[in-house]
Amino acid sequence: MSKHRVSRRQFLNYTLTGVGGFMAAGMLMPMLRFAVDPVLEAAGGENYVATKQKVDDLTGKPVRLDFSYKQKDAWYESEVTDTAWVYKNDEGKIVALSPVCKHLGCTVDWNTSKDHPNQFFCPCHFGRYTKDGMNVKGTPPLKPLDSYDYKVKDGILYLGSAVPHKEA
Repeated sequence: MSKHRVSRRQFLNYTLTGVGGFMAAGMLMPMLRFAVDPVLEAAGGENYVATKQKVDDLTGKPVRLDFSYKQKDAWYESEVTDTAWVYKNDEGKIVALSPVCKHLGCTVDWNTSKDHPNQFFCPCHFGRYTKDGMNVKGTPPLKPLDSYDYKVKDGILYLGSAVPHKEA
């Protein structure tokens, strides 16, 4: 027998402290996992989304291309539809531009301004971009349109994420 005896009060105190600790851990662990798991999830490589656009059908005239993909935000998954303006430039390279105006985020359209033909036009504040996505000086946007990374596989255009436009 031990020389140190535990009283009933100490026994109940130890037992209730232990049970309370287990209960607190049981409640805190799911909350901690909920907060930390999305942060620690391994990010995959660059994801490219298959579009319905055949590369051979592209010309020098920009065409609006809508494409959809699944997006996962931490624990919520949704289907997102996005848009790009796609064409082949004079060298035959594919150009894929984001339609989001860099001024206030409105959507630009191709060749819709009668005063400024063959340009991307933002109807919100009359912003203009040249065919290659560069902003026209003296109009509200201060930056060029973003461009999409792309790759071609089996004659189909795959689009990646939009990145800031690289000036030539």
